[in-house]
Amino acid sequence: MPRFLAFAAVLATAAAVPALAGSDRHVVLITLDGFPARYLDDPEVELPVIRGLRDAGASTARGMIVANPSVTWPNHTTLVTGVRPETHGVLFNGVLARAQGKPTTSNAETTQEELVRVPLLFDAVKAAGGTASAINWPCTSGSQSLADNFPDVRNMLDHTSPAVLEYMEKNDLDGKFKQGGGPRDEVWTDVAAHVIRERKPNLLALHLLELDGTHHQRGPESPQGRAVAGKLDALVGKVVQAVEEAGLKDKTAIFVTADHGFITVHKTLRPNVALRDAGLLTVKDGAIESSRVYVLPEGGIGLVYLTEPATREEDRATVHKLFDKAEGVTAVLDPADFPRYGLPDPKDHPGMADMVIAVGDGYGVGGSFKGKGLIQENSPPHGSHGYLSTEPKMNALFVAAGAGIKPGVKLPTIENVDVAPTIARILDVPLANPKPVGRVLSEILSESK
Repeated sequence: MPRFLAFAAVLATAAAVPALAGSDRHVVLITLDGFPARYLDDPEVELPVIRGLRDAGASTARGMIVANPSVTWPNHTTLVTGVRPETHGVLFNGVLARAQGKPTTSNAETTQEELVRVPLLFDAVKAAGGTASAINWPCTSGSQSLADNFPDVRNMLDHTSPAVLEYMEKNDLDGKFKQGGGPRDEVWTDVAAHVIRERKPNLLALHLLELDGTHHQRGPESPQGRAVAGKLDALVGKVVQAVEEAGLKDKTAIFVTADHGFITVHKTLRPNVALRDAGLLTVKDGAIESSRVYVLPEGGIGLVYLTEPATREEDRATVHKLFDKAEGVTAVLDPADFPRYGLPDPKDHPGMADMVIAVGDGYGVGGSFKGKGLIQENSPPHGSHGYLSTEPKMNALFVAAGAGIKPGVKLPTIENVDVAPTIARILDVPLANPKPVGRVLSEILSESK
């Protein structure tokens, strides 16, 4: 069945249940990109708003376990589907395209339809008669279910809802947005607050990004990272204030989460250099001319593409020989290993790698094919994510408070696949995915929900 017909069939089924139209149930879902779970209890990070929400609601002792790959678009999609990338299909911050004998490439200017194999929570809300809005949320470009959409996509203003663009123009936010970096978080927060006050959607999702960039540049243990986390706390406060100004304080549950944690990277593994030296990748005039094997870096893992069918198994054996015992490498995974990590089989997903190289704490995977040596020292160190989700430092922030949330609940940990089913229960809408992997976090919900 073509994907759009499958979407229509599932949403038609969802629409047969009691409508959300006119409901007084509301949820605000905020993600602070790259916010490690450990920051919540770090005395050097000033978080009066987020800790106030924690104390008034629910949290976790060890954070929230994320999905693999532990990067932005796959995990944001998991948060609003309740399934892992093996099911929803998002593996990278863009659509991956393989080519025989050539490096794998990624296109970041893509639509929800091109990226996601299952309906999102926004689709379920609309099907139930409710309204949803998303600000800087990945994998939503072209969505037909969002009343206000400011998607996280390349050239995002070209894909933003007219009403949002009009509000930005009237309030002189265009120039601020074009500054990039932190000012963009302020613009996205301003827009989200406006949408809450004026349109009162049943579900609003907001994604803030500055912390991720700061961690990449400075590392997660830096004074700069802790300072930006404090700035984000103030922006969360503005969203909470908007909920109060909209008269929705007693009707809204607020979730403050993240897509992944962060690790400080002291050394970078450069597998494409080793592949070049082994003759599996050729370079001409400073560019890759051909590649029987190519590694696409994704932070703490490298996605390995065996691009020549005739030599695939021979090349697989070479990859194991080169990297199984290499410095910093914790595992070299084959498709038989992928189900344990929630990753699809490459036979079922054309963008999925044929192998995965995973590195440990203190190491990262780079894409360079130039220079000498497998290992590059980083001075000063920087930060990265993308590590296997079994690494505790990948655990992300999770706090929930407000309408329908029990106060004073602290769970050991949860998985991010649990967020969408829990929000769906609060909103009283069925997830459009018939069998979400996640569960409803009934421990944090009041009896009325």
